[in-house]
Amino acid sequence: MSEDARRVRMAEALLRHFSACVKSVQLYAPEHPLVKRAVDQLAESFERAHVESEELVIGLIDHQAVVDGVPLLATPGVSETVERLQALGAERLAFRRGLTPDELLAFVRQLGARPALSGDRRDDRLAALSSPHVTVGRLTLQRQIDADCCDVAAMREHYGQAVAGAEALWDQARAEGSPDPNAAIALVDGLASAIGENPRAMLALAALHRYDNYTFTHMVNVSVLTMAQARSLGITGTLLRQFGLAGLMHDIGKIRTPAEILTKSDRLTDAEFAVMMRHPLDGAEILRRRLDLPPLAAVVALEHHLRIDRTGYPAGVERSSLNLATQLCSIADVYDAMRSQRAYQRAFPTDRIMAVLQQHDRKRFDDRLVRRFGQLMGVYPIGNIVRLDNGSLAVVTRIHAPDPARPAVRVVVDPSGKRLDRPYDLALWTEEGRDGPPPRIVVPVDPDEAGFDPLAYLDGAAA
Repeated sequence: MSEDARRVRMAEALLRHFSACVKSVQLYAPEHPLVKRAVDQLAESFERAHVESEELVIGLIDHQAVVDGVPLLATPGVSETVERLQALGAERLAFRRGLTPDELLAFVRQLGARPALSGDRRDDRLAALSSPHVTVGRLTLQRQIDADCCDVAAMREHYGQAVAGAEALWDQARAEGSPDPNAAIALVDGLASAIGENPRAMLALAALHRYDNYTFTHMVNVSVLTMAQARSLGITGTLLRQFGLAGLMHDIGKIRTPAEILTKSDRLTDAEFAVMMRHPLDGAEILRRRLDLPPLAAVVALEHHLRIDRTGYPAGVERSSLNLATQLCSIADVYDAMRSQRAYQRAFPTDRIMAVLQQHDRKRFDDRLVRRFGQLMGVYPIGNIVRLDNGSLAVVTRIHAPDPARPAVRVVVDPSGKRLDRPYDLALWTEEGRDGPPPRIVVPVDPDEAGFDPLAYLDGAAA
């Protein structure tokens, strides 16, 4: 059995035992033999998991549970428990090594007895469920922003190499009919490592307005943004790279699309768009034949233009639910396409893009995933230049997830238009600073208009 298959089996067993345990305490008295057996089975599952890691996390997204980084669909046997947890507002359950059967029994008894609440009282109720070895709460974005260990110049070079690698991969796939799996995997491994080392710089690079070649930068950006979202949900390791590979390859079917359609600068005719719409099926077929690529890549290639309300294309594809990787990739795909400056399309500002994504809640995208994407990217992404209401120019350096419209910024140009020798940092979400309330963002500013490179200020280096 492969390592991936073993992890999936362990995750499935743990989720199944967890659901059975919650159900047993709802049906029987605590001292009933069936309750004891269910608690013992669940405790054994945690013991096996804690041999490998000190903490095991269960995250809840839509109708899926992510157990130790493994996304699982909620089967009929566990869907009731997943729905109950979501009704309580629980999105993240962390179980640490040292968890005892007695502590576990107390936890599931409280969980089984809790009525659903809304509003602020939810957080208080979730906190009351926690114990020395169990923490229950909401998912929070994983942040390494203050621990970035590589400078932006190195990330910029790495990003450029990735775009060049994507171009070579595309050209080879067009010439030979399918992509080189080793080249694709190596490219994604490098991107995953870069995201881990300096997520701030990689997200900033993925949010640039203009590209020299849309096709190849789009491949890289969708891979980066898909992995960034997956990391924020607790997905790591091999599975994270599979998500990234699926993002990189989502449009590979377009190697069969005639160049005159793919590169046309005007609006496509109905007949041309019908040809363009074949690329999901073409991509799935190309990737399905590559046994040396994970099956997830073919699934995402097929599904990435389908919506959660079952509309979209290709027509006739029935899915009870879309894969989590598909949903993350689709959000990244739409975001990057709207963010891009091309000959026939201006780049949309991020606030407009987020409004479009939110407009399609529960139709095209899951609203919780869209909300988390907004918390990850912000209304003004990292690396954006913004004008403040006092006339200063600043670079966005960190997103504040509770209020994505009010990030941390580094002020670079003062109200008179003078470039500062010593830029300084402001947290725009604070209510009151040393000199009164912080300024507000008025509008994003194009780097060409501002006259300086914003990425140079992400690691504190002067331009």
